[in-house]
This record gives sequence, C-alpha cells and structure tokens, in this order.
Amino acid sequence: MLSGNSSNLNSPTFYTGSGSQSPLNFTYGPSLPTPTTHRTGCMSAAAKRYKYLRRLFKCGQMDFEFAVWQAIYLFVSPQKVYRNFHYRKQTKSQFARDDPAFLVLLSIFLVVSSAGFGLVLKLSFIQTFFLFLYIVVVDVIVIAIVIATLVWYVCNAYLLKPGVSQDNRVEWGYCFDVHLNALFPLLVLLHGVVILLYHAVIQHEYAISLVLGNTLWFTALGYYMYITFLGYSSLSQLMNTRVFLYPLTLLGLMYFITLLSGWNISTSLMNFYVYRVLA
Repeated sequence: MLSGNSSNLNSPTFYTGSGSQSPLNFTYGPSLPTPTTHRTGCMSAAAKRYKYLRRLFKCGQMDFEFAVWQAIYLFVSPQKVYRNFHYRKQTKSQFARDDPAFLVLLSIFLVVSSAGFGLVLKLSFIQTFFLFLYIVVVDVIVIAIVIATLVWYVCNAYLLKPGVSQDNRVEWGYCFDVHLNALFPLLVLLHGVVILLYHAVIQHEYAISLVLGNTLWFTALGYYMYITFLGYSSLSQLMNTRVFLYPLTLLGLMYFITLLSGWNISTSLMNFYVYRVLA
C-alpha cells in the first residue's frame, strides 16, 4: 500500500488513513492538506463532462503512465485503484476520473484486439473496421451507458444509507468508471487471451477446448462482478453492496451447465462476431 502526500494529483500515489470495518472504507487523517484547487461545491455534471471531453483532444494533458498503472493494478490489486479514487475525492471533490487517458488506453487495446479478430477470423480490412466499430459503439459505449445508468439509479434509490446528503450521492461518472474498470480485464481475457489460443486449442472439439474456452469466459465475468463489487463497497455512503456478488452463484451454476451440455461459449462469440460483420 502506498501512502503520502503528492503535489502531482495524477500520479499513482494516494493517502489512506486508519481502516474501518470494511477494508475499502477509508478515513483520511488531518495530515492531508486541503489543496488550493479544492472547492467545497462540486462542479455541475455538465461542467465535468465538458472538461473531460475537452481533455480528449489534448494528449499533453493526459497521464498515460498513470492509466497504465491503473490497468496493471486492476489485475494485480484492484483495491489500490479504488483507494486512488478516494484520494481524488479528497483533492478534486469527485470520485470519477477527470482524465480520459484510461478510456483512450482502452480504445487502443480495442484497435489491437479487433485486428486480432480480423486475423483469426480471416476478415477483410473493411470487415475488421466494421467489427471494430461494432465493438466500440455497442459492446463498450452503449452497454457502458446502460449499465452505469441502471446501477447509478439503484445505488441512489435503494443502497444509500439513511441521512446521506445530496452532495454525497453516487456520481454517474463514478458508475461509468467502475464499469470501465471491470470491463478492461474482461476484454483482455475474452478479446486477448481467447484470440491467442483460439486456433491452437479453443476452436477444436476436444474436452480441453470446451473447458478452457468456458473457463476463460466465466472467469472474465466473475472478475467483472468482483471489481464492480469492490468499486461500490469502497463507498462509505452505500449499504448492502454485497448484492453485486449475488450473481456469482448463478454464474457458477451456468458454468457447469455449459460444460455438461458441451456448449463452447468462446466459439459462439467468434461465430456471433462473424455474423455481425457479414449480416
């Protein structure tokens, strides 16, 4: 665990004080000074969106080194990523990212993985381009907006602790970031590892092909749920966040059902993408 004060707010350093009952609830001590840029009132949602989108076109203002640090720690120790979200709340009055570097990094990965799909599925350049657009627009942007909006509503309507003020309600941008955090490892497994192993192992009708293909799928989905749980359990204003882990039971049941039925989900994913491109 890292700790300390840093003048560089985009660096992967953060401050954590004494722990509480939850390992992800943090108490910030008095040794963390209030920065000069700190404002008691948060910017409006529109102002935050404008600032975020404006930085998309200014690469010099994006901290890609920190984005890579977050991507690595989402695999190694995702709790540290959310501790840094708390540090941002203390210094910038918001949990959600104000730097789009992580989103750009995710887009770069999708370009590479889409090219990998094109090679594995023997698609033309135009077909690969349309596959990339489908993955970005539908699989990432549309689904991210739907899931973030749904979870944002559920958190603020049903999971807030009694007496939480309006200023401490869960931000929509934070829900969007939690989804992206959970999505990145999932995409690495399903759009990275599956592609590398597809021709060698997964596409065949061997038992090991079925087990490996489905294990990768359900591991990715299970890790998505776990990182999502970490994201919301780290918010002290929420209660009963264990509900985000409840689908794991159904997921485990579905894993054994697919194995017993002989359904290789990884090959189904490949066939689905081919259908979307050629349809």
